[in-house]
Amino acid sequence: MNKKYTLQKNPFVVPTTDGKYIAEHFGLATNGEEDLSIAHMKAPSGWSEPFQTPEFDEYSFIIKGKKQFNIEGETVVLGAGQSIKIPKNTRVQYSNPFDETCEYIAICTPAFDIATVHREKE
Repeated sequence: MNKKYTLQKNPFVVPTTDGKYIAEHFGLATNGEEDLSIAHMKAPSGWSEPFQTPEFDEYSFIIKGKKQFNIEGETVVLGAGQSIKIPKNTRVQYSNPFDETCEYIAICTPAFDIATVHREKE
């Protein structure tokens, strides 16, 4: 019998060097999904990424803690229960300058791809 759904029990845990936890449930790294990626993230206190200008829309939903977004020069801080959509081709920097880990869900359309994130060199 063919199932009409896909159950994800073993997300791909992305190896990182900055202490961030990334578990991709659906996406290029996990199952080759090109249209969408969904990842569970935990960003430790003091974490930040370089600025980037991705070729995909990114939605973030904050589960716990706070996350800071520098969106084309404007600083936005979200807390638990809040969400944001950042459209593709928008220059953004993600960070957690706060005293606690930020736990959140990230959804990218099309799927996150390191080749299309366009991170700037620090």
